[in-house]
Amino acid sequence: MASDADHGGDVPPQDIATVISAAPPIVADEFAASYQEPLVRALDLDTWQVGADVAALYDRLEVEIADAVKRERQLERQVRETVFPRLRERPNALPDAGVRQATPAEIRLVHQQQLFTGEVEACDGTSVVHDTLPVTIVQLGVCLASYQGDLGTWSHRMFRREMRATGRDPVEEALDALDARQRRAGFGTSTRQDQLTDLARRGVMAYMERRVLLEAATARWRMGHGNPAPYELITGSGSVELAQRSLELLRRLICDHRRFVFVPSGPADRLLLTIGNALRPLEYAIVDTLEQQLERVAQGGYRGVEWGGLRKPVEDFAKEVGPEVVRGVYRASAFAPAHVFYAHREFAHPAALIAMADGALQEHRGFPMLIDLADTVCATTFDSNSFVASIEAAYARAGEPHRYFTERQTRTR
Repeated sequence: MASDADHGGDVPPQDIATVISAAPPIVADEFAASYQEPLVRALDLDTWQVGADVAALYDRLEVEIADAVKRERQLERQVRETVFPRLRERPNALPDAGVRQATPAEIRLVHQQQLFTGEVEACDGTSVVHDTLPVTIVQLGVCLASYQGDLGTWSHRMFRREMRATGRDPVEEALDALDARQRRAGFGTSTRQDQLTDLARRGVMAYMERRVLLEAATARWRMGHGNPAPYELITGSGSVELAQRSLELLRRLICDHRRFVFVPSGPADRLLLTIGNALRPLEYAIVDTLEQQLERVAQGGYRGVEWGGLRKPVEDFAKEVGPEVVRGVYRASAFAPAHVFYAHREFAHPAALIAMADGALQEHRGFPMLIDLADTVCATTFDSNSFVASIEAAYARAGEPHRYFTERQTRTR
């Protein structure tokens, strides 16, 4: 049976209708400029290939990719020549902004004195959602790991039901349940209410990852997955209480502990990645801080900015904590892509070396292997197949082994 697994991310989930309504319409010229063919041609059946002409597909792929790589390398040379010097020279630039080259000796020292001695601990989380008509079950798991071994796992399950025994009139309970289900989306889709629930799920997991790093970890350095101050925590995911608790927790992690490094899997900032891909192996760049990004959230990045008196605390957080978190990029090897990292401005350089040294252990990925280790512990401990099997068994014992599962959940392939 299928279930929805989530290992965190850096972009808030958005409904397609919301994205379309917020974006300007795409005119024909823009489509043609983007794809090098007019929209009318893409909609013409005569221009489509009949069947799967694999040879022609490969030829087109090779031509397009070769040309794209060639032009990307030209862009990278221009970035090195024109953008890199401006990182230091632009107005209000960080004192440490700019590009630096690490040496193999520095990387070796980080391996020997910090990573392999357990001086760095990483935390990652995972969530699995199993949605059926009677109940939606969310399983959350968080794991802490170092190169000394598994340091602990924590789990929690949440159950969402429209029908519960409340002692009220059964007819009223049934009508309320019908009304609640009317507002929810179909299986595999999302209404605004379901979107808020998903955001809350992500928020709880993100909060617990950072709490484990702050309170359960004992190493000098803490490594996290994603942005240290993610959207779902700053906004509270629709909960004033979660926002208030998150701002307090993040202040302690960022301003008090300070020795941390966060690396996201899929950052949304393509400009930052373009700067990163112009780096040479073992180079890293310190670019800017989180201040402007957090200020944008405070000024309207979530619903009802005045709601619950949350705007002022978030604005204060952006001004106080935003400048303390720097954003940078690094390349761990000649084969690996660039990766974004976040660190406290006082410890940005050692944080970059730690992320890069750990990424160098995976020459083709360049992503910190310690985060992958924590993720593997999570995936093994909180195996989604075992989770689904236990749900199947519980439904079977309740006398309904098949009736409440969707077609996709019972699909064998």
